[in-house]
Amino acid sequence: MIVCVCNNVSDRKIRQAVDSGMTSMAQLRENLGVATCCGKCHSCAKSVLRECLDKRTPAALHHVHALVFQPNIQAA
Repeated sequence: MIVCVCNNVSDRKIRQAVDSGMTSMAQLRENLGVATCCGKCHSCAKSVLRECLDKRTPAALHHVHALVFQPNIQAA
């Protein structure tokens, strides 16, 4: 699927970029040109990026992340 029409960037290209080590929208902008023209693709590109990064993170770390970042609520 084409994510960025202005620069002809597909979700496949974004996935390949993440596989090669890119982890931010700034890197995608710099290397692929995503969201550098009209900007309409930004939210879709960001969703593809997040999806790829989430798949790279082991499920066990998602659980640990959820536990570590829970607010510390103490009973009064």
